[in-house]
Amino acid sequence: MKRILPVLILLLPFSVFAQNKLQVVKANAGQAKIYEEPHAISRWYINPKVKLDVYTTGKFTKSKRIKFKTDVDSIVFNISPGQKKEFIVLLNGKDSCLTQIAAPELKNFSKVSPEIHDSIPFFVNKYNTNFLPIVFNGTDSLLMNFDSGANDIDLTHAALANKVKSKPQLYHPGYDIKIGNHTYKTKIFDIELAGNETDGLLGWDIFDGMIVALDYDQNKMMVHSVMPREILQDKQYTRFKITYIKNKPFIESEISQNGTKNKSLFFFDLGYQRTVMLDHDLLRKMKFPADEMEVIKKVMMHGVNGNEVPVTTVKLQSLKIGNFELKNVPAQVMEQNKPMPGTNVHYLGNDILKRFNTVFDFQNNVIYLKPNHLYDVAYADQKS
Repeated sequence: MKRILPVLILLLPFSVFAQNKLQVVKANAGQAKIYEEPHAISRWYINPKVKLDVYTTGKFTKSKRIKFKTDVDSIVFNISPGQKKEFIVLLNGKDSCLTQIAAPELKNFSKVSPEIHDSIPFFVNKYNTNFLPIVFNGTDSLLMNFDSGANDIDLTHAALANKVKSKPQLYHPGYDIKIGNHTYKTKIFDIELAGNETDGLLGWDIFDGMIVALDYDQNKMMVHSVMPREILQDKQYTRFKITYIKNKPFIESEISQNGTKNKSLFFFDLGYQRTVMLDHDLLRKMKFPADEMEVIKKVMMHGVNGNEVPVTTVKLQSLKIGNFELKNVPAQVMEQNKPMPGTNVHYLGNDILKRFNTVFDFQNNVIYLKPNHLYDVAYADQKS
């Protein structure tokens, strides 16, 4: 009986899976890839010790195609916001791994009562880092960089060691963040670096389902549960559809050099302090004449984890965001150590984005842009 019992225990999950008619995907290696349309590729580690292994996609607004691919097999299916898909990964013919792909539900707080209309001080420093005050856990006053490329709250090691008295447990949900007059619940993560002169990153998804307006003329961030009528009636705003890739917002923009024009999705990255980050692989794929751009300088930059990123700064003749055209932009070209591995995309950074008063409509998933008093100021790389 001692020899038979483990076999019965091992076979039990397959009996359950057979009843539920879950599809089985074979694997001989412990690593797979998850392909999300459009463009996104993520690595996935197959772990038989986890009872239910869950991969949560980023936000998307309609049904999309997902492909889960191992070294020898794959499964493809469509998934809609709020749905979950389960299947079995059979590792080495013996270890069964119940795996779930979960898509987050769409959020919309336009019906909450009373309505939320909040105003928070919001500034940009000389390093092109935006920042606003928050209160963490009711005790700690911090300055946070509102980063459209971040999720939840990321606190720097220095802030956790020297400024945060409440000593939070990392990676666990339920911590209070007071922003203006409203309190939000979030997870806490740690990072090495954030924007200059800030204590961490405030992710965009804290405001998912809301309206967030950034007014660089009045130094205000405004958070609304209902879109203010004056924004919709302001003819100076241009509307851009948001495409989410790996839970980050993208809008369409165009670059041109010596008569060659390329239009593609650009990551709308308030946390990136420079102008434009151009992906070398994407430039080559689109046959953009990158070698014809004048080299301004070569530097070593650092990511939020302190990793070194070699970057070449070149002169881009034209960047068009909708009908707004910016000329002779000192743009950075990235060849390795990409911040979004597996995804070839260009970035719009805050030395560009600070020039526009911005409205994020996270209910209808659009961004509104309007030029402000910073529109014609010199770029940081032109000053150096």
